[in-house]
Formats: sequence, structure tokens, C-alpha cells
Amino acid sequence: MSRLSGSEPRDKKRGSLVFLTSALVLILAPACVDDGDSSGWDWNIGSNIPAPSVPEDNPMSVEKVELGRHLFYDIRLSGNQTQSCSSCHRQDLAFTDGLARSEGSTGEQTPRSSMSLANVAYVSALTWVNPLLRDLSEQALIPMFGEEPVELGLSGLEDELLERLRSDTAYQELFMAAYPDRADPFSLSGISDALATFQRTLLSFDAPYDRYIRGDDNAMSAEALRGMELFNSEELECFHCHGGFNFTDSVDSAHNPFNEVAFHNNGLYNVDGRGAYPAPNLGYVEFTGAPSDQGRFRAPSLRNIAVTAPYMHDGSIDTLDGVLEHYAAGGRNIQEGPNFGDGRENPNKSGFVNGFELTETRRAELLAFLNALTDENFLSNPSHSDPFAGGQAVGQ
Repeated sequence: MSRLSGSEPRDKKRGSLVFLTSALVLILAPACVDDGDSSGWDWNIGSNIPAPSVPEDNPMSVEKVELGRHLFYDIRLSGNQTQSCSSCHRQDLAFTDGLARSEGSTGEQTPRSSMSLANVAYVSALTWVNPLLRDLSEQALIPMFGEEPVELGLSGLEDELLERLRSDTAYQELFMAAYPDRADPFSLSGISDALATFQRTLLSFDAPYDRYIRGDDNAMSAEALRGMELFNSEELECFHCHGGFNFTDSVDSAHNPFNEVAFHNNGLYNVDGRGAYPAPNLGYVEFTGAPSDQGRFRAPSLRNIAVTAPYMHDGSIDTLDGVLEHYAAGGRNIQEGPNFGDGRENPNKSGFVNGFELTETRRAELLAFLNALTDENFLSNPSHSDPFAGGQAVGQ
């Protein structure tokens, strides 16, 4: 689980510095962070958590969040009106969909699995491999209008989409409240900005782990505490890629001196014996062209990880227990089939994926800790839920 996308020796040397940086963010946070930010928005988070970054041209507002929540769950945001954003981002699954590869409104599959939206406001690169896509408003347009693959299938239907919403009396009120200074509040940018604003409120910081960090000594079991110690040990090295307050090393916040973005090769494949991953999921190399970047993907946050199976970019590991087996082995050895190859010998594999002893006791302790990252309140928070429950149309 490497820290940077450079060579492995450099990756390994920087590991301790990365951990120190993450630790400093947590140590310094109480002195510089409160429950809000410079915009005055109340994030309702603990003093050990920095406020998210918010673009100056898309400030937070209660009205915009409510508009975004309606749009997020509205099937009218797909061309054939069969899917919404929530189709691939279910609240009870920490805003994932439980599929190895998501399926769009026309039945076309995406090449990778749907990432969790929990704490997406802190994510510095918004997909598995694209280092350039960092703005939630821009990202919202991709599933709506993208054609490779087709997800919501709105390409060429921009005017029809706006008319669908404009003709709804309830949306007339929601858009006017969200954008009172606009002569015509109905626009694609208004839709994407509202979706982004709602997504920034999807904050998950009330797991047993969080309550323990805030001083509740009974929030985590003794087994989970031993698992946390293992997780943060130099023997297992999990924390190098899944550290800090959001359990990932790709982090942005209002108080970060710089955005941290990293991509890693964890030895999942080695189909040609020289480090290749099966198409179309080649990894970070798609953007750099560097052979050493084959198989590198962003490490997702581990928050709510117990409810976001299946795992890895392609959903190729079904269970958390399988994930532990993978890292304990130091990579995956596929002995037959089209993806035949020994990922343990992948030349691009991170210097942090070296394998470790996984006894039954250790397995249980690690699983107990990972389960302690589940925020049950987040999975059922009414402010994040479907406003159309019991009926789809807003104004009917």
C-alpha cells in the first residue's frame, strides 16, 4: 500500500513522513478547527476533524442542500427516467451499490465499482484513477452526460431535463430558494452545484471508533482495540494508505497545506508477468503513460467498509475476510483463467504490500476494528434520505 506514485524505494522512505503528516493534521486540528468554517456553515463535526474545503463560487446553504437532496434521488435525472444518482449510491450501503460494476440506466456496465460518497467532501481525487477530477460539481456532470459508459444517459437531452424540472411547481420553489439572485435559476450548473452541495453534507464521523477517539472508553471492544493496534503497526502497514481522520491518503480539507493524492498497486494482478492489469482497468498509467503506473488506483476510505462489499476497483474480492487474506499473502496469485498471473511478483507492487502472518486471532481482531468504522447513524440519517419515499414526483 504505497504512499506515492513514484518508485518503490522512494515510496517506502516517505512512508514514515506521510504517517507523521497525517498525525500532525489530527494533533493540530483542535487548535485551528471548530464545528464550522470561514463560510459560517455548521458541519456538526468534532474538533479533531478539519472542515471540508468549499469552493468560493459554490458556497453552502440550507436551500441548496435541500435542492441537491431532491435532485440526487430524482429519476428524472436519467434520460429514460429509470435511475437517479442514488441508484448507484444507496444510503444503507454508505452510498455504494453492492455491485462489482455498476449498471447504468440503459443496462451498460461501468468498468469499475461505485465508490462510497461518505466524506466525499474530503476526497482530493474523485475517481479510482483520474488525478484531475477534483471538483464535485464537475464530477456530477459525468454520470449525467457521459457516453463511455452511459450511466444516467442525458446526453443530448439537456433542454428536456431542464423542462422536466422547470414544469414542476415544487422544483420552482426549490430552485428559487437555492438561487434567489438568478433571473433564471434553472441551469445545468445550478443542478450540478446543488448536487455537489448536498454531497458535501454526507459526513460520517460517528462510528464506534470516533466515539472512542472522542473519549468514550467503552465505544470499542478490547478485540477491536487490539485490531486497531495491528492496523497501525509497521508489520501490517495498513495505515500508510488508510491513515488519518478519513482512513485514506488522498485527502483535502479547508486546513490542508496541500491536497494529498496517491495511487497504489496492491498486487491484485500480473497478467503478463511484467505488471499488467486486465483491460480496461489499467490504472493510473491511463493518465501518465508510465509503465510503472500500471495497476495503481486510489486507496478508498475505509469508513463504513463493512457495508461496501465487494472490494477493490473491480469488485473482485467479495468479503473483508478475503481482503485480509489478500494482504496477508502479499498479493493475489491467480492460477488459471484469463487473468492468470502472480500479483505477489508484480514489479510495480507497493513496498508496503509485503505480506504478514494472519492467525485466526489476528483475523478476528482486524475484522472487529474494521467493523468499528461503521457509522450506523450515517446509514439511516433522515437528512440524507430519499425525499420521495412513498412517491416519486416532487409536485404531485
